[in-house]
Amino acid sequence: MKLHNLGFNEWFIQKLQESGKTDHRVARVTSVNKGSYLVRNEDSEVLAELAGEFIYSAESKLQYPVVGDWAFVRYHNNNTLAIIYDLFPRKTMLRRKAAGKNIDYQMIASNVDVAFIVQSCDSNFNLRRLERYLVMINDGHIHPVILLSKSDLVSHEELEGKVSEIRDMGIKCEIISYSVNNGSGLQQIQQVLQLGMTYCLLGSSGVGKTTLLNHLIGRDAFEVNLVREKDGRGRHTTSRRQLVVLGQGAMIIDTPGMRELGNIGVKSGIEESFSDIMKLSGNCRYKDCTHTHEVGCSVLKVVRSGRLNRAHYQDYLKLKKESEHYQLSYLEKRRKDKKFGQFIKSVKKQNTKK
Repeated sequence: MKLHNLGFNEWFIQKLQESGKTDHRVARVTSVNKGSYLVRNEDSEVLAELAGEFIYSAESKLQYPVVGDWAFVRYHNNNTLAIIYDLFPRKTMLRRKAAGKNIDYQMIASNVDVAFIVQSCDSNFNLRRLERYLVMINDGHIHPVILLSKSDLVSHEELEGKVSEIRDMGIKCEIISYSVNNGSGLQQIQQVLQLGMTYCLLGSSGVGKTTLLNHLIGRDAFEVNLVREKDGRGRHTTSRRQLVVLGQGAMIIDTPGMRELGNIGVKSGIEESFSDIMKLSGNCRYKDCTHTHEVGCSVLKVVRSGRLNRAHYQDYLKLKKESEHYQLSYLEKRRKDKKFGQFIKSVKKQNTKK
């Protein structure tokens, strides 16, 4: 397999030429599991470790490899082990706020061309969650496609109603409804997949990501867990992020289901996801209009007239406020971390002089 078929396109070729790292080989990170890595090149896929200098120079875990990264490596033990010395710049990335109270980023994947947001047509269908995924995807400069799984569980009228609900929220990206049970919509998904392109499956546990992946592979390569009937929730089937190369040459990154989906500093993602509100805001009287109370706010005017979905508008305000709050908290955390790091360096320097 050629590197080009693994996604090493002209953008990365230019970055390679600019790097000057001619004494290293190039490989793509295909799996990350608790600090253990797999990398793949033209010939094989092998275990990889981080070089000591890589660990020492990294300022945060965000700079550690994630699935989809391109890496500068050197091979050892008859090409059965790779050492990662550096990473290529990331063309695109998926990241979210880390789960829990910790105000920090968590990297999900990188260098993704298309992100499939999978929502099932049962109790998992959730417009609020869908908007959060779109903000994260748009902020990472990735093309979104919505997949509505288990379409056989609802009538044609109910399915059309769900699509209409999505459109009423100002969401314009492609929507494909499908069912693995009766095969409807699967050909449309196959048509989206292209050689050398990288795709990512995103969605909650139990929506059918792993079932879809097994179908695209053509065999039951990954375990599927049942969904609880009482609430439609499933247990985590995928426990790690991994890149799978399909038979036709497209690549898919499978990810564990996400119970929390917070965003930090995603201004561009919000503006892209709520482009209808951004367009209206150009007619506001004040350039710094918050669209909450100002006289002459064109957004409020349209909301009050009923021409803009109120829930969509409220989601915009909530996500904007949350993003800004987490951004301030994150910057404060970074300031403290930097100050602490400088203190540690000064102590080490003083001890060296003694």
